[in-house]
Amino acid sequence: MDKFFNPSDLQLACSLNPLMHNIFLQYALDQIDTAREMEDPDYLTEGYLNLARSNEKLCDFQKTVSYCKTCLNMQGTTVSLQLNGQVCLSMGNAYLGLSVFQKALASYEKALRYAHNNDDKMLECRVCCSLGNIYVQLKDYEKALFFPCKAAELVNDYGKSWSLKYRAMSQYHMSVAYRKLERLPDSMECCEESMKIALQHGDRPLQALCLLNFADIHRCRHDVDKAFPRYESALGIMTEIGNRLGQAHVYLGVAKCWLLQKEFDKALDSLQRAQELAEGMGNKLCTLKVHCLSEGIYRSREQQDELREQVVKFLQCVEELELYCGMCGESIGDRDQKLQALPCSHIFHLKCLQTNGTKGCPKCFKSSVKPGFV
Repeated sequence: MDKFFNPSDLQLACSLNPLMHNIFLQYALDQIDTAREMEDPDYLTEGYLNLARSNEKLCDFQKTVSYCKTCLNMQGTTVSLQLNGQVCLSMGNAYLGLSVFQKALASYEKALRYAHNNDDKMLECRVCCSLGNIYVQLKDYEKALFFPCKAAELVNDYGKSWSLKYRAMSQYHMSVAYRKLERLPDSMECCEESMKIALQHGDRPLQALCLLNFADIHRCRHDVDKAFPRYESALGIMTEIGNRLGQAHVYLGVAKCWLLQKEFDKALDSLQRAQELAEGMGNKLCTLKVHCLSEGIYRSREQQDELREQVVKFLQCVEELELYCGMCGESIGDRDQKLQALPCSHIFHLKCLQTNGTKGCPKCFKSSVKPGFV
């Protein structure tokens, strides 16, 4: 391929044609070999970025992080440095896929600084969508809506010449946030807009995400007859393109539908499938959700041994994820609450910071204190 082929164009092509993921992967490997032969550091950095992105799409998040670190450690020229924002974004997405929230947030903040310094509005738009995603997972739904709305503003103000993919992406993330806020008509409207663009451009990955969100909206309305076929369609595309994280979310949604119908055995079967996918990727938050839902089933059935096992596993996940406020000690991410990240990217309840104040991060201080001086 042409040395000066734009990697962003190739990334877009992969989203439009799922079969191109493997082509993208091979292209990146060939690009790296060529760059080494030419001793071209910029082309080599671009190759590792493309390799990181292709693994991100395939949910191989550990590999993504590794290749991103390789990019950031390379001594390239100004051209390579301009790619660092995209590298940080991909690394943030990978850390989020692994449920490592502090590192994901830190990576997004770095990507945002690169976007501002280079006046890169397209990168800023993509980072805002990812920030919306992280706050959906942490259940600060006000921020989860704010960031994709900011992305939509960037599209309106600067995006006349951009691909419609950016508008579709911002509308999709707004839809998810609206659904979490129980503003279902707004959620449906945004998702329909996103799906319309995805269908026009043959963007299969985005179509799958929209189908999943449509299914979730119908589930929230307790309309499982409409939810099930949309979950099935989403699962088909996600299996085709290798989106294992999306597949896990489908099975979680299907399990919740079975719970609405009191079909506990079927719900447990779906949860088992979700757990296998989550553990294969290393997504701890998805695993935590599986244990939480399983706990509820065994509690209702009064199966004490299974219940105790799920409780223990749930608490282990909470501890590993560090999903608790470093001030009050209460959990984060179990309900809609306003959160605030400090410059170190540790996350606290906003009310705790406002009430107690802080001259520094309590978590950072705690980890820096030597045991002999405690």
